[in-house]
Amino acid sequence: MPMFENRVALEIARGIKVFLYVQAGVTRDGAAELAPKPGSSRESGAPTRLKRAGQRIASKGRVLRAQARRHPGREEVADGVRAENVVWIFGAARTGSTWLSRMMGEMKGQTVWREPLVGALFGNLYYDRAKHLIGKGGKHYILGDRYRDSWLDSIRTFVLKEASGRFPEAAGPDRYLVIKEPNGSSGAPLLIEALPESSMILLVRDPRDAVASSMDAKREGSWHYENRKKWTGKSPVDKNPDAYVRKQAETYIQRINIAKQAYDAHEGPKVLVRYEELRADAFGAMRRIYSELGIPADEGELAKAVEKHSWENIPEKEKGEGKVFRKATPGGWREDLTPRQAEVVERITAPLLDELYPNDALYS
Repeated sequence: MPMFENRVALEIARGIKVFLYVQAGVTRDGAAELAPKPGSSRESGAPTRLKRAGQRIASKGRVLRAQARRHPGREEVADGVRAENVVWIFGAARTGSTWLSRMMGEMKGQTVWREPLVGALFGNLYYDRAKHLIGKGGKHYILGDRYRDSWLDSIRTFVLKEASGRFPEAAGPDRYLVIKEPNGSSGAPLLIEALPESSMILLVRDPRDAVASSMDAKREGSWHYENRKKWTGKSPVDKNPDAYVRKQAETYIQRINIAKQAYDAHEGPKVLVRYEELRADAFGAMRRIYSELGIPADEGELAKAVEKHSWENIPEKEKGEGKVFRKATPGGWREDLTPRQAEVVERITAPLLDELYPNDALYS
């Protein structure tokens, strides 16, 4: 009789384990790996051991589900934006990202998410704030290294869920969401790691022109000056132009460097584009972007998008000094920066100039 009862208990135990496997989402291979060997002490049916086995199975299931969520092609949000159809534009401010994203937004099946700053949300905390934390590898810090897989999975879910809620029209296998995120480039490595199937455009510009453009936006009466005045209620007067140039150059190279880290590490579709290429041959540059990212693009449709947003077709009242669309002239920094200011930018951004603008660098 006791032998019969033991066999019944074992069968019940096996049934419970199978149920736990199903609930935990463990695959057949995972179940075989976790299952006790016949005749072993683990098959005793003792309640405490069964409970521990169930906990291990549930833990294994959570890991497998987390891995599956990062697996290319999986849809985390039913009928939502797909990770493999997300296209990031990283870089820095005043590099032409608005122009590029507007052209891409004209293409059929492509939607643009402008400046969500999700990269800044996580990147500033992880790369800047965390430098001053003690014990950042522990369990209390939200982006602690020990729990990296967990919070990367949370970042992935957060981005895709928010994207799907805001842009339902970007959902589906033939739809793309272009995320213009130059000012969120501080979080580019985290976002790319969390969504490894996504595509990345690294957009760069001669840092001297980028800084000159930022200086123009800072001047009294400019679009940025007036916006800051409206937001803060104060006049953002620039009392030290040289100090501003230095700060902007440091910010530019910092954002480009961290975006370049993400670009170099990314194993998915990616393309590096210089603003100067877009200005010289926008259609050719756009065609190369779509080709290298593997995104289908009708050339006739692409030509219309480029033509619509060409410099010549921007209304005169929307371009010029103090406007969002200012000059669009590569090398214009020679007229905008003093020799001393240019030297400061060149010194700070020397590695970038050496790599991408070797013929234009004036420093020795």
